[in-house]
Amino acid sequence: MRKILITNDDGIVSDGIIRLAKTAREYGEVWVIAPMHQRSGASHSITLHDPLDVYPHDFPVEGVKAYACSGTPGDCVRVGSLSVMSTKPDVVLSGINLGYNVATDLQYSATVGAAFEAAFQGYRAIALSEHINGCHEVTDAYLKEILDEYIDFDAGYGHIVNVNFPGCTLSECGGILKNTATSHSSIYYDHYNKVCDLPGGGVRYMIEGDLNLESEPGTDFHALTDNFISVGIVNNVGVS
Repeated sequence: MRKILITNDDGIVSDGIIRLAKTAREYGEVWVIAPMHQRSGASHSITLHDPLDVYPHDFPVEGVKAYACSGTPGDCVRVGSLSVMSTKPDVVLSGINLGYNVATDLQYSATVGAAFEAAFQGYRAIALSEHINGCHEVTDAYLKEILDEYIDFDAGYGHIVNVNFPGCTLSECGGILKNTATSHSSIYYDHYNKVCDLPGGGVRYMIEGDLNLESEPGTDFHALTDNFISVGIVNNVGVS
């Protein structure tokens, strides 16, 4: 039986990780080891100079062993697979993230970062994300089909399967586009707004993003703006 580790960056009580665990039960023994709190944007960071606290956690999916971790999603994969689980996982599923993880945003995503940590540990890894608008029709309709095809897929060392579901209705979805390239564009063009002056000459800033809908044909971002599910194989820095 497959051993499946599920993590995310939205926290252990998020709707997406619960929906993913419900479906993943059909594929093997499921362990959920996820952050206690929201950790979006943590990328592939891990904790080196502080301890990690791991607690058993109530989880609304029968048969799932669940633990909340004080660290990052990358920490969850490391401590989960190396210390918490009874044996190492065959596959790590990261998600389902609230918000796309495509284009240049991949470098910041802790959903993707956790999947990369799994790949570097030698496990198969799939990152799964969906539109932030809360429409789950396409995700829920196609999730099993995606897992059927990719849960045993070996993308190679340091490589992961990156899946993004559009936020359209099921009737508007064009299906699945496979082997999409990673767009060089960005979903948001960021700038920083001044919030206030601080004592000692400091200034407090807050990030704000301007939505961008322009991207290159054949890419992950373009697939989603055309209401397709995007599936691509991506690799991290230093992996050829």
